[in-house]
Amino acid sequence: MEKKILFGKYETGKQLGKGTFAKVFHATNLATGENVAIKVIKKEIVKSPQMMEQIKREISVMRLVRHPNIVELKEVMATKTKIFIVMEYVKGGELFAKVAKGRLTEDVARKYFQQLISAVEFCHSCGVSHRDLKPENLLLDESENLKVTDFGLSALPEQLLNDGLLYTQCGTPAYIAPEIIRNKGYDGGKADIWSCGVILYVLLAGCLPFRDFNLMNLYRKIFKAEYRFPPWLSTEAKRLISKILVPNPQKRISITGIMKDPWFRKGFTMPIGVSSIDHEHDTFSMLDKFGREELKHGGMIKSPSSPALLNAFELISSMSAGANLSTLFENKKKTESIFTSRCSATIIMAKIQLLANKLNFRVARVNGSTLRLQGPSEGRKARLLVTIEVFKVAPEVAVVKFSKISGDSREYTEFFEEEVRPYLKDIVLTWHAEEVLSACDKEDCKIPMKCASSKDLSQHKLEEIDITTNLSSSV
Repeated sequence: MEKKILFGKYETGKQLGKGTFAKVFHATNLATGENVAIKVIKKEIVKSPQMMEQIKREISVMRLVRHPNIVELKEVMATKTKIFIVMEYVKGGELFAKVAKGRLTEDVARKYFQQLISAVEFCHSCGVSHRDLKPENLLLDESENLKVTDFGLSALPEQLLNDGLLYTQCGTPAYIAPEIIRNKGYDGGKADIWSCGVILYVLLAGCLPFRDFNLMNLYRKIFKAEYRFPPWLSTEAKRLISKILVPNPQKRISITGIMKDPWFRKGFTMPIGVSSIDHEHDTFSMLDKFGREELKHGGMIKSPSSPALLNAFELISSMSAGANLSTLFENKKKTESIFTSRCSATIIMAKIQLLANKLNFRVARVNGSTLRLQGPSEGRKARLLVTIEVFKVAPEVAVVKFSKISGDSREYTEFFEEEVRPYLKDIVLTWHAEEVLSACDKEDCKIPMKCASSKDLSQHKLEEIDITTNLSSSV
């Protein structure tokens, strides 16, 4: 089969899958040799608002949820005609294929269920509901570790109505929670827990708990939680499933309850590097040895945790309304604030944590360049949740982006204008995306891309060329 070079960066290989709107190919990063999967979407066949919204949501969610048991989004690229979503390559196939061969032992099933719950709990801590959990959307890597994928039907906090509930009926019938079928509003997190219970049953029993050729009969069984346990299930496993498959979502066990269950806890360890903002003791202090020294001396030495390079897609999107591809992928209600700084990521993030501690916000570290802050109390709509990302655009320049994930926009504005801006003024080079390039020396510009006004940037055209390599290679 003929191989092609995509964007001068990836060598594409065999087709891994094909859907109605996209094809997925195996590819190799030419620079690193890393295997990746690239989803290719033709813009001409996703012109409907519903499909475009699904693509936007999937990308937004995958950028938000970084977890060892969730398929990683590596980057997004685009041309005039196509969108390219580069993801982690998971070559072990679907968990469904393993279950189709027969039921699993309790130890194996427990391992997969622990990894599933860890991933789902992390999604919920970010305000994300998956809404289509099933073995077909759970992949296995070469080490037999589970990876959650397919966030096309997932929900973000912005989709909640004033009552804090979701109303879109979606999912796969055999795994769908009864409250979704009733169509009177539902909590996406609790609906996910139901689906996890069905998956656990399938792993242990080798068949579905609710099955019927007639859809109405199937729904009737789901409403009543009408199912039977096979004789080989242990008492502890049956007890946990019974606590999950409860038709009344208010009486259904919570994620925290599942993680405290004796059957679940056997051999369980929290994945390394995962911190959930909903855990009192999982907060992380940025003021390590390096952070203290840099703050003390006001230095700008390189952070031990280097922030990710901001690729051209993100930089152009954030600074140019005319070439703003982010409208394809970001929820329009999302509130963002951007500034540049000459300080390192460690200084920036440590400074932000000091402010968060002062305001009694909970702090969680997603990775070396991303923090999440959660407000100390419930707000007008929901508890304020803010993500801070630090992108390195040149050795001396970092772009810092504040994004409101959930909570009231007015409360976010008050928090940002009254607390964040004054506190960070000593490390800010310039505010607002339009001004990112205005502070540099035009004769010796260190920021990759020629200095340009907002008008010049808005006229920047995206051709059928590598729009990421041109920028990142000059950094």
